[in-house]
Amino acid sequence: MRAVTFRDGEVVLDTHPDPEAGVGEVLVRVRAAGLNGADLLQAKGGYPAPVGSPQDIPGLELAGEVAACGPGAMRFAVGDRVTGIVGGGGQAELIAVHERQVSPVANALTWTQAGGFSEVTITAHDAIVGQAGLRPGERLLVHGAAGGVGTAAVQLGRALGAHVTASVRNPELREAVAALGAHDVVDPEDLEGDGGPDAPFDVVLELVGAPNMRTNLRRLATGGRIVVIGVGAGFKAEVNLLALMGKRGALMGSTLRARPLEEKAAATRAVEREVLPLVERGLITVPVAATFPIDDAAAAYARFAAGGKLGKIVLEMAAD
Repeated sequence: MRAVTFRDGEVVLDTHPDPEAGVGEVLVRVRAAGLNGADLLQAKGGYPAPVGSPQDIPGLELAGEVAACGPGAMRFAVGDRVTGIVGGGGQAELIAVHERQVSPVANALTWTQAGGFSEVTITAHDAIVGQAGLRPGERLLVHGAAGGVGTAAVQLGRALGAHVTASVRNPELREAVAALGAHDVVDPEDLEGDGGPDAPFDVVLELVGAPNMRTNLRRLATGGRIVVIGVGAGFKAEVNLLALMGKRGALMGSTLRARPLEEKAAATRAVEREVLPLVERGLITVPVAATFPIDDAAAAYARFAAGGKLGKIVLEMAAD
């Protein structure tokens, strides 16, 4: 099989042995695979894949057709359309993945959209629902709302009945983020002073990192929750613990990639139950900023690194 490969600091396309489905696994013929920040960090040598995942083939999410079922794998049949998460190796023509880490592809999604669905949607849902416990009527602030996880969180928050404020630095992307369901779209600098929404936020989803922490605490409602899942702009921040205590707030953080199978399976099933129906109803979609054939993987990574995009960068595999 062909796969995107990290070799000597470069992104290349190389040939690897075809994987085989093990116990409880399905072999998926990949049709599309999304790029994520973790892939870019891994390409730079800063985020190695977890044990058991290939160290040289990136890719945390994919969509494709089941090509074979391993021993004990009974949830899907050959030919079924699936989308799912892996610790790495998703940007390849074939991948073996445990059947509990994949879900059916929603009929409303194209292959390209499905390829960029699972990682960002599971991450967003796990953060704002599973950890922060977002409830209808609460106020949600999403920092970095134009990215893959950000666009998923904006749509999910709106669909769950929250009032969503999206923080977007690029003014050219704010109208598109508003069209996804954000009630307010603001420049992050507006939140630092007295501008922006007056009401405090019950849940803050932090996708940017350390520079926002002071503002997050100041804007947090009593009993509010801050969930940190992105630190691209910095990972060391000074936190005023008295302010956190005074608001009876909670500060938490999370990653998805290195979690054990049981936790990934639980997060996947939660999205399957609670989010896929919203996708089928047209309440949640997957904005795609650009697509590239797998042969142009290096160009896809360059586009991702350039920033200034709305939604996902997706690699497409050649159809048979």
